[in-house]
This record gives sequence, structure tokens and C-alpha cells, in this order.
Amino acid sequence: MTGKYSFDLKSEERRRALPSKIIVGQKDNESTKHVMLKFLAYVLFHRERLQIEPRLTDDNIPFEPDVIQLDYSLRPALWVECGECSVSKLHKLAVKIPDAEIWIVKRSLPEAESLYRGMEKEELRRDRYGIIGLDDAMFDEMCEMVAPRNQLTWFSGDFDPPTMQFEFNGLWFDTTFHILKF
Repeated sequence: MTGKYSFDLKSEERRRALPSKIIVGQKDNESTKHVMLKFLAYVLFHRERLQIEPRLTDDNIPFEPDVIQLDYSLRPALWVECGECSVSKLHKLAVKIPDAEIWIVKRSLPEAESLYRGMEKEELRRDRYGIIGLDDAMFDEMCEMVAPRNQLTWFSGDFDPPTMQFEFNGLWFDTTFHILKF
């Protein structure tokens, strides 16, 4: 591991009870942008039993998730890929985890649309995936602000309409994001 980033969390949204603190590790081959995508995915998808990069005990799944929620039988219920992800991997995931929601979080709408076109070209199964394209200016600003220790206060966020309001390291963000269903 190259480094780790600590995030002190506070939620003003009753239905999103965030933990008080999480740590996101940075692997040797990962950029700070990848760390921030994992962090934002964790906060945006937050629910019970959500984890960042756990080791899976199922030998039939040869991949490591960025963010995952396991059900009570330790099968994936939610699988979130962040940043670069091949279309081939997404196809294999759909086969290996047929009952799980599969989401991909990208830093911008153009990146999300590019992945969507690649999925169309490779004729992946429809009604199986969700792709999130973040606001790239917001994302870049957060990446410039990230430090070894960070603070986030979450005020609101939803998928319908796709919006987020939060304060990150003392700066207010009120932003939208895009959802592409495939």
C-alpha cells in the first residue's frame, strides 16, 4: 500500500447514518483520483454492511471490488467499480454475481458515456448496470483538496434527482451527477 487517507464523517441526513470515520487505502498502482472515486462511491451508496475493498471469501469471483455490500449469506448484493473498468470485466461480473446490483462510478459524464458506448458495442446484457458520471469540475476540485486527514459533512443526496450537498474540508459542494442505465 502506498498510503492511506482518513475521512472524518458526519451526516445531517437522517436516513444516511454514516460511520464517524473511514480509512481508504491507496495501492501502489492507484492515483489519488481513484481513492476519491472509492470514497465518493462509499458515501453516495452508503448502506448497512458496505465495505471498501474487502477480501472476498468466494473463490468463484476472481475480482476485487472497489466498494461492496454483502448480504447475510456473504454473497454480493451491491458491487461498485470505480474509474477504469473493462467491458470484459463487467460482462464477467454479471455472470459471476447474477443477483447483485452492479454500478460503475466515473469522474465525468463523457467518461460514463464512453463506457456506455463500449458496453453497447460488446452487446452486454441490458438492464443490468448503472453508470454514474460525476461533475468533473467538482471532482477535480475535491482531488486537489484531499489530504491525509479529511472531513466531510453530508447534508443530502439522492439518485432521483441525482444530487449531492456536502461540505468537504471546509468547502461547500452543491452538485448534480448523471446516471446512465444499461
